[in-house]
Amino acid sequence: MQRREVLAAAASLGLSPSMAAAAPAGPVDFKVLLDLRRFDTPTVANAIETFNVRPRNEGFMRPEIRSIFPEFSPMVGYAVTGRIRAAAAPPKGVSYTKRHDWWDFIASLPLPRVIVLEDLDDPPGVGSFWGEVNGSIHKALGCVGAVTNGCVRDLKEVREMGFHFFAQHVAVSHAYVHMVEFGQPVRIGGLTVKPGDLLHGDLHGVHSVPVDIAPKIPEAVAKLVANERRTIDYCQSPGFTLEGLKKLTGG
Repeated sequence: MQRREVLAAAASLGLSPSMAAAAPAGPVDFKVLLDLRRFDTPTVANAIETFNVRPRNEGFMRPEIRSIFPEFSPMVGYAVTGRIRAAAAPPKGVSYTKRHDWWDFIASLPLPRVIVLEDLDDPPGVGSFWGEVNGSIHKALGCVGAVTNGCVRDLKEVREMGFHFFAQHVAVSHAYVHMVEFGQPVRIGGLTVKPGDLLHGDLHGVHSVPVDIAPKIPEAVAKLVANERRTIDYCQSPGFTLEGLKKLTGG
């Protein structure tokens, strides 16, 4: 892609020109990411199945990890992983909004980025890492959303900034929330996520997209949609019959 096209694609993905220019190159072209963002998660999940790269009962988060802003367009980005706690006070001097080493780690990964935080409290959700301040900081760092098995807050303000939230709970307080570690694989909603994994999420939930097949997904989607459209159109047509349905579907 030419520079002008890269910048236009970056803007469509929710990134600033300065972030696009400074980011390390990702394994998947921005244009491919834009294509993925056009499709909902069930459509992409169906397309992934056609490549037989993983079992059909793997690769997605369980329904408890839900979109807090289901009206948003799909989210696409590379995972930045960490673990947090909020039930007990952190070591003295540790701030939940001031972690320069965490910010440096975020900047080392390709754009766009999705923060994936595993809440280690039992039960999770005592306090929220996510709100207007951390949403603003992470959006400025080229992140387009956050995924956690814990909680989020400041929904009105974060919705207005267009930052995705996928979470198990909504909460009032940040309590004693603090980062425990980052850069390791985490497990959210039954899905193990590693730094750099490509994630795709919308009102249905979050799943991972194998980067090796990501460029092939639009073509797979087109074939699937065409096949499904024939069945749907026939079922909605005035000439529908059971025998015709069987014939159409090879029965």
